[in-house]
Amino acid sequence: GGNANPRKAVYRGDMEHSSKLDLPPGYSGTSLPAGDSAFAHACAIASERGAGAFVAVQRHDLVDFAVVLEPEEPLASARRGFFACMHALAEAIAAHCPPERDVVFRWPDSVIFDAGLVGGGRLAWPQGCGEDEVPQWLVFGATLRAVDPADADTGAYPDSTSLAGSGFEPHQIEAVAGSFARHLMLAFD
Repeated sequence: GGNANPRKAVYRGDMEHSSKLDLPPGYSGTSLPAGDSAFAHACAIASERGAGAFVAVQRHDLVDFAVVLEPEEPLASARRGFFACMHALAEAIAAHCPPERDVVFRWPDSVIFDAGLVGGGRLAWPQGCGEDEVPQWLVFGATLRAVDPADADTGAYPDSTSLAGSGFEPHQIEAVAGSFARHLMLAFD
């Protein structure tokens, strides 16, 4: 497919709705069952589906989603799209969190919410793409802990938190992926 500048993404395709995946127009959404990886699936379909392909895994314990981007600049500078994606992730969390909570990053890819590690993001591109080549696609994936693990009371995860453990209601947790998509469109605009 065509390429899009990371500063101005091109979104195409039809949106497939599910009860938990609410995307704005221009995204092509796919919901996967628990046990699958949104990031791995998005990487596998990136060259075929192109920009705006959005994959989410329906899990109760994690928020797991990924989106395909198509840059128009060499990989060395196109990677800056990661920062726009991380910003959109922070904005999505902040839009749904209880008041007076901080969302910060720990370099390079960790999301800290309410003083605890809640998840992170990652970026992939086609294998063998050189720094000075324009990649056919980039995939940004995010994973956030939705609920505390069963053994959280044992102190096994002292520096981590979950969205539910920090005051998110179930409907707010479900809204994070769609909110990310909206904030990403705004960031690239």
